[in-house]
Amino acid sequence: MEETEESNNKKCTPKTRNSRGRTYPHNSQYHQIHHQLLQNSNRIGFFNQNQYQCYPALLPLPPIIPLQIAVAPPLPQNQTFRTQTHLRKPSWKQNSHPLATSSDSQVPNFSAVPAPEVLQQQTRLSLQGKKDGSRVMGDKPQSLVVARRPDTGGKEGPIIALLANHFLVQFDPLQRIYHYDVEISPNPSREVARLIKRKLVEDNLNVLSGALPAYDGRKNLYSPVEFQNDRLELYISLPILTSKSMLQCSESIKLQEKQQQLKLFRVNIKLVSKFDGKELSSYLSKEGDEGIPLPQEYLHALDVVLREGPTEKCVPVGRSLYSSSMGGTKDIGGGAIGLRGFFQSLRPTQQGLALNVDFSVTAFHESIGVIPYLAKRLEFLHDLSQRKTRGLTDEEKKKVEKALKNIRVFVCHRETVQRYRVCSLTEDATENLCFPDRDGKNLRLVNYFKDQYNYDIQFKNLPCLQVSRSKPCYLPMELCMICEGQKFLGKLSDDQTARIIKMGCQRPRERKAIIDGVMEGPVGPTSGNQGREFSLHVSREMTRLNGRILQPPKLKLGKGGRVRDLTPSRRDCQWNLLDSHVFEGTRIGRWALVSFGGTADQKSIVPKFINQLTQRCEQLGIFLNKKTMISPQYEPMQVLNNVALLESKLKKIHRAAFNNLQLLICVMEKKHKGYGDLKRIAETRIGVVSQCCLYPNLGKLSSQFLANLALKINAKIGGCTVALYNSLPSQMPRLFHHDDPVIFMGADVTHPHPLDDSSPSVAAVVGSVNWPAANKYVSRMRSQTHRQEIIHDLSAMVGEILDDFHEELSKLPKRIIFFRDGVSETQFYKVLEQELQAIKVACSRFPGYKPPITFAVVQKRHHTRLFPNEANPSSTRNQFFDDNVPPGTVVDTVVTHPKEFDFYLCSHWGVKGTSRPTHYHVLWDENHFTSDELQKLVYNLCYTFVRCTKPVSLVPPAYYAHLAAYRGRLYLDRYDSTSFPRTASTLSRAAPPKATPLPKLSESVKNLMFYC
Repeated sequence: MEETEESNNKKCTPKTRNSRGRTYPHNSQYHQIHHQLLQNSNRIGFFNQNQYQCYPALLPLPPIIPLQIAVAPPLPQNQTFRTQTHLRKPSWKQNSHPLATSSDSQVPNFSAVPAPEVLQQQTRLSLQGKKDGSRVMGDKPQSLVVARRPDTGGKEGPIIALLANHFLVQFDPLQRIYHYDVEISPNPSREVARLIKRKLVEDNLNVLSGALPAYDGRKNLYSPVEFQNDRLELYISLPILTSKSMLQCSESIKLQEKQQQLKLFRVNIKLVSKFDGKELSSYLSKEGDEGIPLPQEYLHALDVVLREGPTEKCVPVGRSLYSSSMGGTKDIGGGAIGLRGFFQSLRPTQQGLALNVDFSVTAFHESIGVIPYLAKRLEFLHDLSQRKTRGLTDEEKKKVEKALKNIRVFVCHRETVQRYRVCSLTEDATENLCFPDRDGKNLRLVNYFKDQYNYDIQFKNLPCLQVSRSKPCYLPMELCMICEGQKFLGKLSDDQTARIIKMGCQRPRERKAIIDGVMEGPVGPTSGNQGREFSLHVSREMTRLNGRILQPPKLKLGKGGRVRDLTPSRRDCQWNLLDSHVFEGTRIGRWALVSFGGTADQKSIVPKFINQLTQRCEQLGIFLNKKTMISPQYEPMQVLNNVALLESKLKKIHRAAFNNLQLLICVMEKKHKGYGDLKRIAETRIGVVSQCCLYPNLGKLSSQFLANLALKINAKIGGCTVALYNSLPSQMPRLFHHDDPVIFMGADVTHPHPLDDSSPSVAAVVGSVNWPAANKYVSRMRSQTHRQEIIHDLSAMVGEILDDFHEELSKLPKRIIFFRDGVSETQFYKVLEQELQAIKVACSRFPGYKPPITFAVVQKRHHTRLFPNEANPSSTRNQFFDDNVPPGTVVDTVVTHPKEFDFYLCSHWGVKGTSRPTHYHVLWDENHFTSDELQKLVYNLCYTFVRCTKPVSLVPPAYYAHLAAYRGRLYLDRYDSTSFPRTASTLSRAAPPKATPLPKLSESVKNLMFYC
């Protein structure tokens, strides 16, 4: 969140204007303001590259605390908009030229050049260490080297012609780039900084040696030629325009006067480095030295250059850019709109430097008045616009404050270009608010607006917006509007999420056409002139490459006590259990059912549901007793709102079943936040596995629904759905043996919601405990410091899982294959260095135990997409060119890393939209897998997921770790809020609080897959 975008409001009030000369008919003044709000509610637009932006940023409100504003000296009448240029010799002294000041005059200290996320990857971490990457435990940790690709890529499977959304970038290795540090005072927002840069270039071409530099909107400026001086001090006089739609028609004359107002900015530019592309060219070369690190600075510069054009015309959000020109906006409800855009990022690949471009959709706050925004956002305020006398209860006020906190707003009762960020709401209602004038006399806010603006506050019983953290500075809600271009950071509702997903859900042909349109269009990465300035050429065509289709494994199912084999033969690689049993069915003799809510008709279905569920379980080889231990219990939905009452009810059921329940089925009228409490109580306080379902699904009682329910129940109680017919030792005898068990482990960390700045993160680790089937997993979960990605207690968690493994198989695993989910490329080295060491420390607890470890990162949050290449008519597999690539499609050439061991595997069938392949990046490999071996292993494991009868998109150890971490988050969200309620002060503390420990799992469930 950028503090530089808004005023810090050290001065809540500027000089007040005398508006008594204005004519505001008393009986129509509210309607005029209301009309302006409606006008702006319908105005959706984004930054126009052809003119200075009309920013709805705010002048501070009328004086609450007297301000002393340092003002720039008046400009002479003949002053033009030309900048003043001062060429300076290198000096650290600041020129004392008078400046226009703003309330955000404190300039934060920035670090040098934060490279973009995707470019931070460390290729050669060090040249030291053993070839196999091992080191002696107890010694000082040596630097590590990321695993190299062991061969030229895999060979197994028929070839499939593909396209990837990577666009080749050709660059001149001899092209020098000059990196300048930029400091602007007073500190502007990113948008204003870009206006300053544009004006600076227009007025100072000679000083800048005729260059068109690229700017990142913060501190970094890159030029293809060197400026005349290493240090420059320039003064930019920038006209700050106001929005015409915000003004009364009678103000047109004053508007012209206002448009002549200038704001003066001082720009200091300093040369910090110069570099060329020789190192990058050598790094990308196959003959390049293995020890050459990825030249981050040069890559970052090129990335800024290619983003320069799009950023001028789009709203940047992270690595993506959004524009209403890409299909307009869509109202998704709740005060939010969906906007289309595109993602772009430079990547070093085997074919050279490539620009990864993908279609993107996200939610923004709708730019409307705060009153109509709240009516849309919060259901209990849906009629707020019609109820002007309505006030807020304390509980409602908390919800309103949560909805508005940190949102930027502007006012529409006067001409202004200043924006505010909402900090909180006032304690008192608007009609009770007062502030001291310059003479120290208290003024009522409502009287002030009447006297100063001839405006009667309509919503007197609502609180005002407080837009300063340190001093009172109040904005009446009805006079405020939401600034456009703000990403919606709140949690989207189910309906909003469905609408956003639908916006971004395109079949492969349509998605490809959108991406091609971006590359050819007026807002894409090739739309500006910067590429030519820096000798860059970006291809407009997607990368053509060949992938391979791995064959599905033969599976092992049950059939009346016998084993049946099955090879998935459908195009989607799914199979059914119509004539088969699960491979290992459990016996559930002791279970109960509890209902929450539901109509009388819905409750009458319960006996039929029990009967059909037991029959479906029997058909699948699972024994579920036809009689529950106690008769079904029916509770009102309100029980889920009361944690103590819910626990009492569940314990009562458990006692009635002689404290010996295996399973508790819970039927709910609808989704409810009490679901988390129910799971936590059942699994930590009582010690029983639970399975929840909804009454609407019971009404259908389809065979598929019952089968899905049965598979989940079977897995939670200790059974398994399927196993590989040809065991892993028989498929890979070089690495695996029946008598030498191997453990597959997965790890993930889930973080709290973006607006939550204090809750702990939750880490989970899972490990297989059977061999050679390797399809049953135990889990360990821990809470840790807020947003910490490195797993703090990994050594202890791995140690406990190794204990469980030894207890099950009476020996320790010969090899450890570790899949780590949720790690970005910027964190590869840190995760490898710390977590690999933690795993080895866990192993060292057992004397002489040093198993070879393979550590692979699993990534789903990337933007590489694979499309069937319809340009090859001879390929019979491409006859369905609007279908997704088939399950088993693997790519390990052309678009993968130039030297490191990674591959893309699409192991699932994409039913909707375009399939996202999973990216596997091996950071450490003491087991010396070949490409074929590791790809085949991962793909085979994807068929063993216990919840369904199809291959999944993510290798099961990582998938289970994700589910376990989510379960821990579920415990914590409710447990933390009920046991340790947080106050407003704890939500804004400088350092995150100590992590609340997760409740301890019951011994009877902790070794079961209860999280499935």
